[in-house]
Amino acid sequence: MAEAITVARPYAYAVFAVAKEEGRLKQWSELLQLLALCVADADLQRLITSPAVSDEQTVDVLADITADLGSDSVRNFLSLLAENNRLLLLDDIAVIFEELRAEAEQSLTAEVITAKPLTDEQASKISAALNKRLGRDITLDVSIDESLLGGAIIRAGDLVIDGSALGKLNRLANALS
Repeated sequence: MAEAITVARPYAYAVFAVAKEEGRLKQWSELLQLLALCVADADLQRLITSPAVSDEQTVDVLADITADLGSDSVRNFLSLLAENNRLLLLDDIAVIFEELRAEAEQSLTAEVITAKPLTDEQASKISAALNKRLGRDITLDVSIDESLLGGAIIRAGDLVIDGSALGKLNRLANALS
């Protein structure tokens, strides 16, 4: 059986095309995040998979939840997913959509793991260096892991930079053995 992400990809590309055509990438992004949260709920999963509930009823429930963000194209999208038994793929669709949106907006979220909190100056230098290297607007997602001892690990797309003291010690141990 195909992986869920593989099955979700055409739907994500289709909804991205609609969102781009409507000029509503941000709104669709918020909508898909909300729908992903909805289908992660156990009660809604039972509703979606219940043979006693029609596709139209399921779409009505989801459309009501997203009424503030929705439009006719949202209802059409939900109906298409329901008709093809793909509503439970909304989480994967949202993930792929975010990747497509980041690519279109030339932005990227970089994960920065440090041993100690970053100063604003350090964060801006990291962001500027990544922007220069990758040619994209960078948003930093900073977390702290004291086990690194010092330095940082940076993950931005396919790029991984391990400048942590722990990483250097591990590389030295490997070189010596």
